Amino acid sequence: MAEKIKILLLIGLGGGIGSICRYLVQVLITRHFASTFPAGTLLVNITGCFIIGLLFGLGNRHAWLTLEWRLFLITGICGGYTTFSSFSYESISLIREGNYLYFLSYVLLSVALGLLATFGGAVLARYC
Repeated sequence: MAEKIKILLLIGLGGGIGSICRYLVQVLITRHFASTFPAGTLLVNITGCFIIGLLFGLGNRHAWLTLEWRLFLITGICGGYTTFSSFSYESISLIREGNYLYFLSYVLLSVALGLLATFGGAVLARYC
């Protein structure tokens, strides 16, 4: 039980740090590049993808990146920073495994259903 609580605390702490970092990056970008284009979110998504790829690569090569560190850095910080990095990594993993149909299905369904769900939520909110 104590181990499960430790894992949840590591993920929660990392998630909080990642969320704060996301907010600060977006504020910084918006302050210097005022535009209707969501440059802050784009930068967060791209840097998050790079960081999660780097961490997964390092985790496969170095023993110091233990399960606890992976949960804190990848699930926690990267997950709080952007879930797009997880989406990207999982998509690349499907390609590497040769699961091209799953890759295509995952990408298309994630984007299409994500947009539809956001639209549906916004429409529903009009009636609440």
